[in-house]
Amino acid sequence: MMAGTSHDEDVSGRAPDLLTLLGAQPGELMKRAREILAGDPGAYEASVAHQAVGMVLRDYGDLGEATRELRAALRLAQAARSTERQADVLATLGVALVYQGHSQRGLAALGASLKQVTGPATGRVLLRRGIALWVLGRHPEALADLRRAVRVLRSATDTIWEARALSTRALVYLACGATGRANLDLNRAERLFVTTSQHVEVAFTWHNRGLIAFRSGDLPRALSCLDEAGRRYRQLHLAMPDLSIDRCEVLLAAGLAGDALREADETVSGFPSGGGQATKKAELLLCAARSALAAAQPQVAMVRADAARRMFGSQGRPWWRAHAELLRLQSRFAVGPPSALLLRQAEQVAADLGELGSHESQQARLLAGRIALALGRPVDADRHLAAAARVRHRRTVALARSQGWLAEALRADAAGSKRRLLSACRSGLAVLDEHQLTLGAVELRAQATAQGAELAALAQRAALASGDPRQLLVWSERWRATALVVPPSRPVEDRDLQADLTALRDVTSRLERARAGGDPLVIMRREQLRLEAAVRSRVLRSRAPHQGETGYRFDVPGLLRELGPGRLVQIINIQGDLHLLVCGSGRVRHFAAGRFDEAAREVNYALFSLRRLAHRREPGSALAALEASGARLETVLLGPASRHLGEGPVIVVPPASLHAVPWALLPALRGRAVSVSPSARAWLQARAVKPPDRTVPVLVRGPGLGAGGGEVQSLAQEYPGATVLASGAATARRVLDALDGAPLAHIAAHGVFRSDSPLFSSLQLDDGPLTVHDLEGLRRAPYRMILSSCDSGVLAPAGANELLGLASTLAPLGTAGIVASVVPVNDQAAVGLMLALHRHLRTGATLGQALRDTRAEAGCEPVRAATAWSFIALGAC
Repeated sequence: MMAGTSHDEDVSGRAPDLLTLLGAQPGELMKRAREILAGDPGAYEASVAHQAVGMVLRDYGDLGEATRELRAALRLAQAARSTERQADVLATLGVALVYQGHSQRGLAALGASLKQVTGPATGRVLLRRGIALWVLGRHPEALADLRRAVRVLRSATDTIWEARALSTRALVYLACGATGRANLDLNRAERLFVTTSQHVEVAFTWHNRGLIAFRSGDLPRALSCLDEAGRRYRQLHLAMPDLSIDRCEVLLAAGLAGDALREADETVSGFPSGGGQATKKAELLLCAARSALAAAQPQVAMVRADAARRMFGSQGRPWWRAHAELLRLQSRFAVGPPSALLLRQAEQVAADLGELGSHESQQARLLAGRIALALGRPVDADRHLAAAARVRHRRTVALARSQGWLAEALRADAAGSKRRLLSACRSGLAVLDEHQLTLGAVELRAQATAQGAELAALAQRAALASGDPRQLLVWSERWRATALVVPPSRPVEDRDLQADLTALRDVTSRLERARAGGDPLVIMRREQLRLEAAVRSRVLRSRAPHQGETGYRFDVPGLLRELGPGRLVQIINIQGDLHLLVCGSGRVRHFAAGRFDEAAREVNYALFSLRRLAHRREPGSALAALEASGARLETVLLGPASRHLGEGPVIVVPPASLHAVPWALLPALRGRAVSVSPSARAWLQARAVKPPDRTVPVLVRGPGLGAGGGEVQSLAQEYPGATVLASGAATARRVLDALDGAPLAHIAAHGVFRSDSPLFSSLQLDDGPLTVHDLEGLRRAPYRMILSSCDSGVLAPAGANELLGLASTLAPLGTAGIVASVVPVNDQAAVGLMLALHRHLRTGATLGQALRDTRAEAGCEPVRAATAWSFIALGAC
């Protein structure tokens, strides 16, 4: 971020306070400068005015035009025969040239300016040269200039410029990894800025605070500070590409690679083809490359990184060029195949980054180690991985330390040391546990698990090779559904968030009515997107209220005791092969099943067939084809394990991407009480939930169901005293109040699953959609919930092995069991099924048992059978 500017108060005698407006009112500065130039100013005053216009254009607009204005200012300063004026303009021009990519000319101008100044003006030129050197990545030289600048400006009691020098030095310290020193400098700068009215500088301070919070590992605070800086920039009508650059970095650390890529691409596309800050465009291309690589788009990443590398080279910026080269090589390795040339290039960039003092040299060593392993060069691999692993013991951010442990794990794996490998994986995941617990939003916690995916996979492979099923179970559980263990930490009484959610509900309802009436939608759609972005931004900024326990524990004997006569079947995807662990009767047994890609294809076919049967008249052969699909699914998903399921209930723990399976379609599970859980720990947690003291159920019927939802009126007869919300009374506020702590909730409402943003998946109520974000505000979710009219059992995979959606949000809030469908069902057929389901529940059956008995009564009529198979029980009761 640009922390310093290049105006000079010494000229206030001839152009009163003009240049001091840059940090306070840049718009007013531009207006007054134009007014001076429109008159008949002398050479000195005209020089000041042209410089003012050039600085505004330089910092917030077109660098080409800015350079022309500054050259005019320099000519006028020479005409005025003012050495001081010439020196100041030269310094401003030098920074502009560096920003434009003309590094040598820019530094030469700054050097010439420095030769012409004395006293406090020396500190100001040193500050500006420090900014230029920082932009070029020449951090030791930048620090030398800035330390000297601080001393000179402090001795001259030049408060504003001293504060700017401290702010800039804080950013250079950050680039060097010295967050403690950066924080000290920024605190001192902020205290100095308090005494001024420099509004732009205050916005810069918020921006810098975000950077320090990010480098310290506090992502929620980083997002909060950057959002506040963005708000202030918008108020000042400032376009700041640095903000997008820094937000991208924070979003990447949070695991939100898609968000980061969109932000970088949108900002790059906003740069004018013939102007703008060339240095910032190159940095944004680098951000886009890093984001694309994290989003598993290595070809895109390679193109962006190569473009950034060429731009940095032409700008004379070796620090940045080396980072772009690293990304290019990482992308090239991801595309494959590895080569000896690629290894030499990785070794060279690692050496370059080391000489430049960049912490990214660790990533380059890790890359070189991976390439050497792939080429079968164990000695080279060990050398590089050992260098990359050194960071694991340093006092740095959690993500960097976890990468160090990954390097150590790869090194141990290559050496065939299982003990060292598992120890490294355990330590690396423990570091990421600490990182996760700093995040308040469940989306951030879920996406952050992607950082540990490779560590978890290495440990799983080692456990599989050991032949010990219990060890494989422990490591399979280690990094599965960890985000669901801790409830969302957003305060229930977040009034601003509630206001945004209410507004979103209103605009979405109006949008649907307008769509039905054929009215224009553009304005309302834009407002809907704005409100969704505001809600998501608020939620992502939520902070964890406490650190909690970071020590991971999973008690296999305790799980086996809790299962009783039941069986827990955990399905694990290891390098595309499905492995099953059948837990029960005091044992954990391992079975090999089919291939993951084959299972995914068969699941998609089954879901398509269920949707078709639910909403179209199909011949009897369609039902037979669906049953045949169920048999194929059983073969690939369960394999020989289907013969070892015992006689009791079955709990299925699938990979996140195989969660929405119609499990009752599998012949071995059709006559059983089956429930689905994201992990064994989540199942144990659901088992431990105590039912509330309340006994009155909640029955909700949303609008527009037609014949569907008719079970609500009948159920009201079966549950005397039930809270019934329907016919206009089913508003979001009333439904949320009724759901909080309810023993049983039955909701018949159309729903929308948002694969693009699963936490905006919703249930349609009388006043608009009730989203997952709304439900996160519950103090305690209903103990049991039944969703009869939508595909709310669908969850979106996220992170390493996490799930996001309606059902996954309710579980940490106290819901022990949910019945929902994995496809949109036939509303009319669902009515009879729901009445039967409740009848069995009232006899004391669990949700899984009630679904089993309801399916048995559905018979062979295609629509009823398909509807019954579409529902699954999630949780433990």
